[in-house]
Amino acid sequence: MNAPRRAARSRPSRRTASIARVGISALAVALAASATALSAVSLRMARTVVTPAGRIPNTRIVSLDAAAQTVTLERTADTALPGRYGIFTTGTSDYLRLGSVVADDGKTVTRKLLTHVPSDGSLAAEAAFSGWYFHEPDQLRLPVLSVQIETPVGPCPAWEFPADGDSGVWVVQVHGRGTTRAETLRAIPIFHALGITALAVSYRNDGEAPESASGTYALGATEWRDVQAAIEYALHRGAQRVLLMGWSMGGAMCLQAEALSSHRDAIAGLILESPVVDWRTVLRYQSRLLNLPAPVLGLTERILDSRWGARLVRGGDPIPLDRLDRVAHAAELRHPVLILHSDDDGFVPSDASHALAAARPDLVTMETFEVARHTKLWNYDETRFTRVIQDWVRRQGLAADE
Repeated sequence: MNAPRRAARSRPSRRTASIARVGISALAVALAASATALSAVSLRMARTVVTPAGRIPNTRIVSLDAAAQTVTLERTADTALPGRYGIFTTGTSDYLRLGSVVADDGKTVTRKLLTHVPSDGSLAAEAAFSGWYFHEPDQLRLPVLSVQIETPVGPCPAWEFPADGDSGVWVVQVHGRGTTRAETLRAIPIFHALGITALAVSYRNDGEAPESASGTYALGATEWRDVQAAIEYALHRGAQRVLLMGWSMGGAMCLQAEALSSHRDAIAGLILESPVVDWRTVLRYQSRLLNLPAPVLGLTERILDSRWGARLVRGGDPIPLDRLDRVAHAAELRHPVLILHSDDDGFVPSDASHALAAARPDLVTMETFEVARHTKLWNYDETRFTRVIQDWVRRQGLAADE
């Protein structure tokens, strides 16, 4: 008789069962809310990756000393760098060239102005520090032609810098994500001195060239066709061999052109400055900077490389992240490559660049910088940057004096 009573006591009461159901329901709601939040963050990250955006302020102008021709900026890892740079702002000027740091108190840095600002000048506080330095082609004091390159999305504007003589070698300069062809102007004199004609190009969705049907980036998966059009332009203008130089995402585009272009035989080699060699490496690094949980990164990648994800981000076709991983496809590399990358890049980590160099030491030369930050290697050490490129080009037998 005792056994049935003990069994009865072991059964949960109605009140206990009710509490359990409420707890389970609350947990389910919490999990659903968490999953929804993670999905929303992943979608936002994916949209940010593929959506072209204007220039974003990344520092503040604290003060302007027109008498001393100096400007004081909020201190960041970039604004404190040695070398020559530029800054986008509004007011008396929209772009200023900056010289060396003359003061650094740990919170602000004061730099010499290399663009004159009048005594009654004023500048807005919000500003964007830039590695461009040159932002108009005539600042190079070299002959230049404004041309149009016919691409699959329409005519894309470009600057052609004819070299003295006729070496038969051209270089196509491909800028990075969120910038324009002016980014590449720093390198033009390096090639001009070698007798190499330079072509600074625009491409779909960069704000200067026509938009694609989706109006979004494909991270090099489709933009490389505009690089191929630039190669065709050079060949029709007399080029016999063509170098490709890509900056940041432009490096991903050049690597895709190297792999897929019908003009591969005309490519003489690649020079990559702070390149994206594998997008997953970049996404992983950026997610760590933002302290995002691991599931966000995984879902972001699935959104980018799936058809349902492409619809969500209003993109075109899915972005083939596997195909864009040139380390995984290192065996397909056919041309010599020079990579210049800072180990403290701060935006595109150098890991994949090192991995590609390790995978193909027969073709890839890696020149590692420190401190220089993303796409600011010329600014940080112009002498070394110039020497490394010119020595490599001469070793390939591509200089006019070879």
